[in-house]
Parts: sequence; C-alpha cells; structure tokens
Amino acid sequence: MQEVGEILHLAGSGRVIIQLSDELSEGVILCDEKGTKVAKVMELIGPVKRPFASATPLTNNIKKYIGKAVFAVEFSPAKKEKFRRRKK
Repeated sequence: MQEVGEILHLAGSGRVIIQLSDELSEGVILCDEKGTKVAKVMELIGPVKRPFASATPLTNNIKKYIGKAVFAVEFSPAKKEKFRRRKK
C-alpha cells in the first residue's frame, strides 16, 4: 500500500474531501493503515500541484477517519476488466 493523502473533512453532500500528496486517478479505492476500505475516489479537484479528491465513503462511520492518512489499494476492483464468455 502507498500513502496518498489525508482525509480533511466530510462535505455537506456526504462525500469525503481528501488532500492528496501523490498522483491518483479516479475510481481508486482508498483504505486505512489496517487495510479497511474507507472511500472510493470519484473526482479530482483543485490545483494541479497539490490536488484534492472528492470520494464516496464506503463505511458508515467515516467521521472517525477524519485527519487520518489514507492509502491506495494496489489492486483496485474498480479497474479490473471483467472476462465475458459468449454463449455458443
């Protein structure tokens, strides 16, 4: 796991605002130091040098993660391509 930023606050829309310290793409799953999935990045906002991310929480108790570091999961299920087999 690679540390990518810190959770700043919970927005009024229900999303979490994260200040990023590393480059990140949309759709990445973020977790805490124990490996618990915390949020999924929906969009990147702010300046290019130090962007912010707006993420959807994946846990009901997101307030306990405010001010804590988040890590990017190397194998993100959001980026996994599905194998589809055609019926013959």
